[in-house]
Amino acid sequence: MIEATSCGGVVIFRGKILLLYKNYKNKYEGWVLPKGTVEPGEEHCETAVREVREETGVNARIVKYVGKSQYTFNVPEDVVEKDVYWYLMTSDSYYSKPQREEYFMDSGYYKFHEAYHLLKFPNEKQILERAYNVYIEMKKSNLWGSRRQQSQE
Repeated sequence: MIEATSCGGVVIFRGKILLLYKNYKNKYEGWVLPKGTVEPGEEHCETAVREVREETGVNARIVKYVGKSQYTFNVPEDVVEKDVYWYLMTSDSYYSKPQREEYFMDSGYYKFHEAYHLLKFPNEKQILERAYNVYIEMKKSNLWGSRRQQSQE
């Protein structure tokens, strides 16, 4: 068994969620949240911000840690067990540019119900729901987008 760790972000701008569409060699891979592998010496929060920037071109800020998802997948020589640490993030525009080198063909911001149905993986749907609920609670308390908004891990 190979253990792997990634970090990613649920980026919300004006109530909409940033998604990426992956298409590898004309094979439908589906809509996903931005995430990637932790590099040596990197904190989880640094990885999440870097991966969102690399995969989407978005300079996002962490608002809050929202949890961990776990899944396994097979590679030819072994089974990979992956932990993904997720952060609720915000950006300051609708701009995004998918990273072609990683086979991302499209990116964009979607309303919650659209994003939920577009996402391919059940664990990402769960994280989206959790992050969006935090976002709604923060908005109700006037904490979203305010100067009081604190970055937390």
